[in-house]
Amino acid sequence: MAKTFQKPCSYLLIFFFFFVPNLFVANSHDFSVTLSKRAAGIGREKLSHLHFFFHDTVTGKNPTAVTIARAATTNESHTEFGLMAVMDDPLTAGPNLSSKLVGRAQGIYASAAMDDVCLLMVVNFAFVDGKYNGSGLSVVGRNEVFSGVRELPIVGGSGVFRFARGYAQAKTHTLDLKTGNAVVEYNVYVFHY
Repeated sequence: MAKTFQKPCSYLLIFFFFFVPNLFVANSHDFSVTLSKRAAGIGREKLSHLHFFFHDTVTGKNPTAVTIARAATTNESHTEFGLMAVMDDPLTAGPNLSSKLVGRAQGIYASAAMDDVCLLMVVNFAFVDGKYNGSGLSVVGRNEVFSGVRELPIVGGSGVFRFARGYAQAKTHTLDLKTGNAVVEYNVYVFHY
């Protein structure tokens, strides 16, 4: 008469269902793992240069930057210290607003100096054209408006700009002192993968 081994198989199944998964879950409380670039699918690092124009329109029928906060003393300040604005400014290939749209500058800026017209800028350049469509660069830095060329750090990116780092040089192309509307030329140098 043949013997059946149902009980040991049952115990073996119970062991696999209840104890083996715990071997893999035991380290699940670790929140980080060191990866190689290859394992993360990261290729060679590149340096890209982007050139575009930023159109900041604060007055008129369709402003692209609007004030969202003012300090009680902002109106008395020659630098508008305490003013904060949110923006969704077009980025174009040329200095005219009718030039090809390459992206949008979306973020906030605040007048953050009492003695100079100096902005703290927190902005994402969200690109909509060519190989950069759907990708973005993040900028956080000081923008001294009346300096000839300002340098702002690129602190990160998304899409083809993941792991981005670099800097942007901003140079005022036009500024209407009555309206506050401006066109700023940007040269961006960015390392990315």
